[in-house]
Amino acid sequence: MVPIRTLLLAAIVPLVLAGCSGNEVSRTFGLAPSSPNEFEVTTQAPLSMPPNYLLRPPEPGAPRPQTLSEARQAEATLVPQAALQGGNGAPMSAGQQALLQAAGPPVSAGVRNQVDAAAAKRAENGGFLDKVMFWKKPAAPGTLVDPQREAKRLRENAALGESPLNGDTPIIQRHSNNSLWDMLF
Repeated sequence: MVPIRTLLLAAIVPLVLAGCSGNEVSRTFGLAPSSPNEFEVTTQAPLSMPPNYLLRPPEPGAPRPQTLSEARQAEATLVPQAALQGGNGAPMSAGQQALLQAAGPPVSAGVRNQVDAAAAKRAENGGFLDKVMFWKKPAAPGTLVDPQREAKRLRENAALGESPLNGDTPIIQRHSNNSLWDMLF
C-alpha cells in the first residue's frame, strides 16, 4: 500500500511546478491556455451529399478525393487558374467558367506600376490625415532654447498669473564668426 504522504507529494508537486514562471510546465499540465499554431492548421473539404446513392462508401483510412495535397494547395495559392481546374487537370465546369466571365476581363500588365505611381503621388502631396496630424511646421534644425532665459520667463508668467504660453520662447542665436567649428558643422 502506498503511503498517504507519497500520494500527497505526487499531487502537490505538479501544482507547485505549474506555479513556476515557465509557461511550458503550465502548458504541460493543461493549466495555461494554448492556441493552435496558425501555420499548422489545415482545412478539409466539407462533407457533401453524393450525386446518387449507388456510390460505394469510402474505405476507412483512404484519402478523401476532394482533399488536395499540400503541394497542390500551395500551387492553388500561387496560381489560382490551376485551382479552378480539377485535381487531375479536368476542364473547368460551366459554373467556374461563368464565375470567371462575371469577374470581368483580366488585369492589365502595368497595374502594379499604376498603383505604385498613385501611392507615390499621394505621399508627395501628403494626405488629409497628415495635414491634420502635422499641422505645425517643425522647428528649424539646430534651434536651441536658452534654458536660463526660458526658466526666467516661466517664473515671471507664474508670478503674474499668466499662461506659460504667453511670451516668446528665447532661443540661442548662433553667431557666424567663421570659426573652424562653424565651418565643419
